[in-house]
Formats: sequence, structure tokens, C-alpha cells
Amino acid sequence: MAEPLHRPVLCSEVVRIFGPQPGKVYVDATVGLGGHTQALLEAENELTIVAIDRDEEALKIAAERLSPFGKRVHLIHGNYSDIREHLAHLGIEKIAGFLLDLGLSSLQLDSAARGFSFRWDGPLDMRMDTSQGLTAADLVNKASEKELSHILRDYGEERFAQRIARAILASRMKSPIDTTQALAEVVRGAIPKRFHPKRIDPATRTFQALRIAVNQELLNLKQGLEAGFQALETGGVMAAISFHSLEDRIIKQFFRYKALSCTCPPDFPVCVCDKQVEAEILTRKPIRPSSEEITKNPRARSAKLRAALKVI
Repeated sequence: MAEPLHRPVLCSEVVRIFGPQPGKVYVDATVGLGGHTQALLEAENELTIVAIDRDEEALKIAAERLSPFGKRVHLIHGNYSDIREHLAHLGIEKIAGFLLDLGLSSLQLDSAARGFSFRWDGPLDMRMDTSQGLTAADLVNKASEKELSHILRDYGEERFAQRIARAILASRMKSPIDTTQALAEVVRGAIPKRFHPKRIDPATRTFQALRIAVNQELLNLKQGLEAGFQALETGGVMAAISFHSLEDRIIKQFFRYKALSCTCPPDFPVCVCDKQVEAEILTRKPIRPSSEEITKNPRARSAKLRAALKVI
């Protein structure tokens, strides 16, 4: 059953931020196993939710979990960056809320066959949408040293990116690196032991970087934030939960830009940009999980929730 596997992060905080209203349409752009959607539907019995996810396996579980709500839920297999097309297909013009939960689900992390984690040995896959072509194994075994270094440095913030890339190339010359354990061992061996982090496995940043690259997560985030914001009605709310600094930085900068009244250089005598304030930031600092929530769900510890209100 999905329920014991899935604890939606910052769930009560999400419901409070949105303040669900009757008759309105909300979008759960990364529905996963359906926890946030269920909470919103239970909070207000006259709202509709468009629930999107790239992971077909997760959608099947979400469909079962959300079946009691009937036609109040529209489940869509797709990318949230295509939100305009999804809404147009449903005949929906504007929405009252747009939610992003960018974390991996327990279903993904705990499945060896999906290849997201080095905790279990499995195929080096990492695709959120298993119908797409590119896998992590493809990148690891075909990308150049320069490409791998770029991915590890820019998406994993890995200081030993070049060393790891060289080690990957040396290893794959002997035999393909096609399992999670094989890659993890290469990475651990490439990083000097005195620099192994104390709190996380040395392979963590490499796995994060490859997952982001395989799924084009940062590009989707940038496109999805803008598309989702444009779909909001005036007074609508956008909320996003991130789990690492790259995502959080993009979200924070997006909200700050939308809240600016002018983007002209400081030395300009008058404003010539005609920038309007488009949003009010609702979270001056990101909302973090309570110690109680982290105790119940350790995977929530790095979560940050930011939100903004569309004002025009």
C-alpha cells in the first residue's frame, strides 16, 4: 500500500499557504504518490486538482489513493513545464494555486530497479519518466570527460568533479559501468579518503548530478515556474518545496524577480524598464520542517518551502 511508504513533506504548511477555496482549481505539478493532493482535497470539499507527474508508476499509486475523490482530480502523465498545454486540454484558463514538490518519492528511492540510490545494487537508470530514452548509464558510459566534469560540478557542486570524471573514463575502458554499486565504488575511490564527507556518502553528489542531468530538472524548473506563474489568476499562490541548494536558488531568484518594481541599474537617474511588481513573497525565509517531522521522516530534513502571491 502507498500510505505507509509516503509521508508528504510540510503537508500542513502547504495547506495553510494555499488556504484552499471552494470552486477553485489547483495544480499539484509533481503529485508523486498523492499526499499533498489528498490533504488539499480533504481541506476543502469543493475544489478541483490537476495532478501531474512524469512517473507512471507513481501515478498508478496516486490514482488508487485519490480514487475516493472522483472527478475532483485530473491525473496527467506528463511534464509540469507543459502546464499550459495540460490546462488547455482540460479547458481550464486560470488556476488558484500551483505546487511543486521537487523531492524524490520513497517509491523511487527505495526501488533498486529505478537506479536512483546507491543503497541497493540495481541498473544505473535514474529516469523519472521511464518512457524517455536517456539513462544515467548512457551518460556515464558515453559522455566525454569534459561533459561529465561539467555535470558533476554544475549539478552536484562536486569539488572533485574532474577526478571523478577521469576515474569513470578509466573504469569504463575496462568494462561498462551499468549498476549503481559499480558507479558508487568508482566515485568513492576517486575522492581522497581524508575528504570523504562525514554525514553523507561520497557518491551522493555524483548521483544527484546525474539524476538532474538525465531528467533535465533545472531546465524544467525554470520553464515550469514561469509557465505555472502565468497560469495563476490574480491572487493565486505558487509554492515550491526544494531539497538542495541549486533548486532553492532558482526558486528564490524567480520569486525575487517577480516581486521587483524595477530592474534598471542603480546609477540610472530614472526607471526605463517598465517592470511591474508581479508578486508578493509570502515566505521571507523558507519554511523548514519541524524537529518532530524530521524525527518521523528523516528525508524531510533538507526541505525548504517558499511561496509567493500573484498580484497582477
